[in-house]
Amino acid sequence: MNRFEIVTPADLPAAVRLLAQPGHMALAGGVDTLDLLKQQIAAPSALVDLNGLKELQGIDPTPDGGLRVGALARLSDVAAHPVVRARFAALAEAAGEAATPQIRNLGTVGGNLLQRPRCWYFRNPDIVCLKKGGHLCYAINGLNRYHAILGGGPSFIVHPSNLAPALIAFGASVRLFGPGGERKVVLDQFFALPSVDATRENVLQAGEILVEVIVPPPAASAVSAYLEVREKQSFDWPLVSVAAMLKIDAGSKKVHQANVVLGAVAPIPWRSREAEQALAGGVLDRARAASAADAALKDARPLPHNAYKVAIARVLVRRAVLRAGQVQDV
Repeated sequence: MNRFEIVTPADLPAAVRLLAQPGHMALAGGVDTLDLLKQQIAAPSALVDLNGLKELQGIDPTPDGGLRVGALARLSDVAAHPVVRARFAALAEAAGEAATPQIRNLGTVGGNLLQRPRCWYFRNPDIVCLKKGGHLCYAINGLNRYHAILGGGPSFIVHPSNLAPALIAFGASVRLFGPGGERKVVLDQFFALPSVDATRENVLQAGEILVEVIVPPPAASAVSAYLEVREKQSFDWPLVSVAAMLKIDAGSKKVHQANVVLGAVAPIPWRSREAEQALAGGVLDRARAASAADAALKDARPLPHNAYKVAIARVLVRRAVLRAGQVQDV
């Protein structure tokens, strides 16, 4: 690990000016940042400590019934917040499933969304893979048990965020502030496939800071659920995760709208329009949920060691949809 200094900006514009300088890197919870330093993926000359910036803090219901979540909000606080639990159940569940209690008490919303891939080739300091500016994704012909089954190529990493699928299912946006001023980006468009740029996972520009996440108010008929499967249930990144948000008649179970987003199966949080189309307009039951699950995975292209993810994802889509709609899975 190289030597570096820690700089504390007075306000948000000062933080942007510092981050625009070469060799400067943001520091929030520090969970992934410390790993990147130890693994020699990042070698900053200075860490810009964002923890004192009030604009990045807090979890606040908005007057219209939506939600504002500061980038520095801790995952444990999101999981325990009464408004999040009551109106945005999938988000509370996703935050509560992340890692361990110790990490949830330290990790931030912004950090969870911006964390780098956990691919063992990318994390190995001795391997210059495609994501680090090399010419090859070693997972293609190597050990690819945890890699992408959807949307992969030329890199087959998966996005590790727990929160992103749930937030995308709710139609959330992020507010960014940088050298060019403020901009708002729909979270569904924030993440970038490796076919666009194999070295990046999102559209955050140099010097920009993720200030907050804005979740629009859910419809009165909206219900949601989040499920994930891990190798170690006590802690781990998900093998597969699914967030589902439905606008549904409580009595007839007719689905008016469905948002289905898969995590840990693609280089970005993977929204399944096919599953959503299979659900919309019909009455939710096990058969329709199974059809949606089949539709979500019809384009899956597993690598030699990760075909098991297809089966897990198919089951999770079905279960998440039925759980959201409060339909028994028997």
